[in-house]
Amino acid sequence: MGSQKRNNEIHIDNEALITLAMAKEGVLSPVDKLMNKKEADKVDETSIYKGDFFPFSFILAPSGKRNEAVLKDAKKGDQLFIVVDGENRGEIVVDEIFEIDRQKRIEKIFGTTDPTHPGVLDTLDRLGKYAISGEYKIDCSAIRTVKNAISLMIKRTKAKNISAIMVSAKPLHRGHERFIRMTLEKSDLLILFLLKPYKKDKYSYDIRLKTVKYFVDNFLPTNRVLIVPFENTYIFAGFNNIILDAITARNFGCTTLSVGQNHAGIGLYYDKTGTKSILDQYKNLKINIEVSNEFVYCNECKTLVSTKTCPHGSHHHISYNSEFILELLNAGVLPPAVLVRKEISAILLSNLYPERFNKLTKKFSNFFPTQGLLEDLSEERFYLEIMKLHQTVSLT
Repeated sequence: MGSQKRNNEIHIDNEALITLAMAKEGVLSPVDKLMNKKEADKVDETSIYKGDFFPFSFILAPSGKRNEAVLKDAKKGDQLFIVVDGENRGEIVVDEIFEIDRQKRIEKIFGTTDPTHPGVLDTLDRLGKYAISGEYKIDCSAIRTVKNAISLMIKRTKAKNISAIMVSAKPLHRGHERFIRMTLEKSDLLILFLLKPYKKDKYSYDIRLKTVKYFVDNFLPTNRVLIVPFENTYIFAGFNNIILDAITARNFGCTTLSVGQNHAGIGLYYDKTGTKSILDQYKNLKINIEVSNEFVYCNECKTLVSTKTCPHGSHHHISYNSEFILELLNAGVLPPAVLVRKEISAILLSNLYPERFNKLTKKFSNFFPTQGLLEDLSEERFYLEIMKLHQTVSLT
């Protein structure tokens, strides 16, 4: 529905809307509402809410002069409309308006206020001076849709051991594939939460979804795997990332969260009793958390191995470094198949560089072997045929 400019509106973006929806749908439980000042201060001091752990207070403090003016004038019991991109998407009945310490808020989320830290400046830009608490209703079905899809899959499969993996698949490489397979081996059902960030990226959610679907549909039992979007909003950007991942996975119905040892926020460190992480500080998250060892390709073992089981030194190992693989893709280079499955590379490069080989495919349409029929050579298939030639070994 449309919205006219009034002094009873607060304007937020889609990230804030989705985050409010998470609380409303119980995905952030024990949090189920916006906290007032007393509750917010207590949670920031103790990290406990309603007897359960939650890393920081759940508040709405939208930035902007217009929002600040509206919030300063608002009184208890006033109804304010929640507006996103010019559309009314909900309403909130004011319970309390209170001033916040923006620097302390940032430090609580990120563990630092250093402006060079990824996310700190972005969050400061979106964070206003005043927070609002009160009962709210919103028009946003995205989280409910995911909850319903997971619930239906659990009911259909009668799964008891339900694992969650939060993955960006940027790009989906062989290390991811091994990790996914190992997790599935120990699970009745695997939920792949594909991260859906809000910043624009040439590796869009749709392109990454296409690669993950290709892998699942062709190489995994599809009746035991469900891919769903995970709305990766600003509250997940800090050092509490893995804790919030665990809380949301639990509330979506999962019994286990599987993560790699390089997962954001895991914070591995060593003491005299062995390897520890941030997870050791929060043992009562009501979900099993399994941390996988790093996978590498060993040129002595001639296969993908765990660094914990391979007897050869690191100088024999090829790391599945996502940044390096992305640099290859960004340069238009086809990554070696030992790093990325050739079909995945073909999907990514054909989307990144559309019509790149138009002239080549027309000029050299008969260069590649065929089934004896006239065939159109698509951009995607061009990469696959090139990879086949790369993998021909009799003359190398």
